[in-house]
Amino acid sequence: MSTNRENGSLFTNIDQKIATLEFGHPASNSFPSVLLKRLEDEIHSLSENKEVAVIILKSEGEKAFCAGASFDELINIDNLEKGKKFFSGFAGVINAMRVCKKLIVGRIHGKTVGGGVGLAAACDYAFATEAASIKLSELSIGIGPFVIAPAVERKMGTAALAELTLAAHEWKNAYWAKEKGLFARVFESTKDMDKELSLFTEKLASYNPQALTEMKQILWKDTDHWPQLLEERAAISGELVLSDFTKNALSKFRK
Repeated sequence: MSTNRENGSLFTNIDQKIATLEFGHPASNSFPSVLLKRLEDEIHSLSENKEVAVIILKSEGEKAFCAGASFDELINIDNLEKGKKFFSGFAGVINAMRVCKKLIVGRIHGKTVGGGVGLAAACDYAFATEAASIKLSELSIGIGPFVIAPAVERKMGTAALAELTLAAHEWKNAYWAKEKGLFARVFESTKDMDKELSLFTEKLASYNPQALTEMKQILWKDTDHWPQLLEERAAISGELVLSDFTKNALSKFRK
């Protein structure tokens, strides 16, 4: 069921050591800043929860998985500090996913844009459906996917990052994303995906929790500098969003 709340929704359900974390927003599951902060805090909380072995990250509904950052908030940025703070939202979530002691499995059921691609890339393993096309459209409005780029590059490589970023107008299909390493498996339907996701996470949750935590640290080695890196990237975006180019591009979208 879709949410109507302006700030979106976030629900956690824990069953058999598997925490299902579901976010939602009426604007194609996009993220206002307040929802990003709630997601960041919840991931930190689940990291310390001894009743949780594995986290499933999903979004509500059957259409888009995530449309990225809130367009309405983006349009209203009018100074550097607000800009940096806005783009730091996804930085906080990605860093929370990075340091989380629990493995995070993504359930990507539909189209994913911008920051949503960053979330998928920050998952330790991701299931997707054929409908899960991806796009990084930031250059087309005068900014860039600077905050999420380290997560995308780590998962898919520099060539795929360049392909996604520079072809800012193009959707890449789920099989392309799988070939590049973003998705581990792609399914024809959500029914097929959910069946396999359930089996996979049940298996994971049955393994030695200490071994899972150690494995998580190995998967994320050499990323200790990310808090500073992503903050610097947020400042770049925060500056660019004030440019005449971006203001003009956003006003065209609004019309």
